[in-house]
Amino acid sequence: MSMPFSPPRRLLLGPGPSDAHPRVLAALSQPLIGHLDPAFLGLMDEVKRRLRAVFRTENELTFAVSGTGSAGMEACLVNLLEEGDEAVVMVNGEFGRRMTDIVERCGARAITFDIPWGRAVEPADVEKALGSARRPKIVAMVHAETSTGAWSPVGDIAPVVERSGALFVVDTVTSLGGAPVEVDGWKIDACYSGTQKCLSCPPGLAPVTFGPRALEAIRRRRAKVQSWYLDLTMIEKYWGAERVYHHTAPISMNYALAEALRLVEEEGLEARFERHRRNHLALVAGLEALGFRFVVEPARRLWMLNSVFLPALGAGQDEAKLRRRLLDEFSIEVGGGLGAFKGKIWRIGLMGESSRRENVLRLLEALEKMLPDAGVALSAGAAVSAAEACV
Repeated sequence: MSMPFSPPRRLLLGPGPSDAHPRVLAALSQPLIGHLDPAFLGLMDEVKRRLRAVFRTENELTFAVSGTGSAGMEACLVNLLEEGDEAVVMVNGEFGRRMTDIVERCGARAITFDIPWGRAVEPADVEKALGSARRPKIVAMVHAETSTGAWSPVGDIAPVVERSGALFVVDTVTSLGGAPVEVDGWKIDACYSGTQKCLSCPPGLAPVTFGPRALEAIRRRRAKVQSWYLDLTMIEKYWGAERVYHHTAPISMNYALAEALRLVEEEGLEARFERHRRNHLALVAGLEALGFRFVVEPARRLWMLNSVFLPALGAGQDEAKLRRRLLDEFSIEVGGGLGAFKGKIWRIGLMGESSRRENVLRLLEALEKMLPDAGVALSAGAAVSAAEACV
């Protein structure tokens, strides 16, 4: 007889997923009920309410798309864009590039503004990009670029977008629940995220929120949304008061998300943000003591996703071999680079449940054991001591 799959126990310190709290994992094992059961509809209302608190918005149309964060990206863009529309897309990493791909699949004109990988999007960049547009319908950007670790100042950029009259679409897949996201305060019209990063829920749902201007644009469309599955004119009737059947929602994933959001509420957003900040600073101190160099300047570094160049390695060594050894011997996962950074950097996540001081120290202790074998000269214990000194 075949044996059931038994996954190894890992410490997830990559770009996602993050570790899930035992309460979230327990929620996944609860009995199934129907997706139109009154009890499940009540849970949907709870999820909406708690997501509004995390997004910091009063938007009524705030819910979890049945799909990963990329489905949230696509839901925002395919509903807002039609053939011939102009979309300004700020590209400073892999996920800005993906936005561009979806824009073009909508038949819209993508006006891309490329920024060197590792640098944040700044207000002046958006001003320049808008100068190449005639009548932009949207400006789209990534708040926390997972491929580089760059944190763009959306709050400073928002007034630039507002003056243009365009709708503001923001990717908060990596930032939501780990750093401030102010949908209403920053006048974001459509925003999406994912469950598997700082919310520490398994991957499979994409929190989204749409403001009044975005909904007005959707209702003024000249043609049907190209995606039946992601068509908000139908989905909002399922998540709204009408409860019109659209698709079979992932019941267990919504159980898990509801529990993850309860944990966020119990900790408090400000306390959660501070935890991510402190642990990031401890990791910075420890990694720099080991000879790692950060890709992003200090003022624009993410707390939850740390992109670093490795110290010079000995002959026959490379970053992929070190990552594999870290996984095999210490059961710690970190991520490699994407796109322009493939084979050049590590991406170390400190997201949600994974953002713990003990996890920072465990990683540094493992690196102190591994790096000398890879030809890196170290002062024993210096990295752990540097991290412990960060209060």
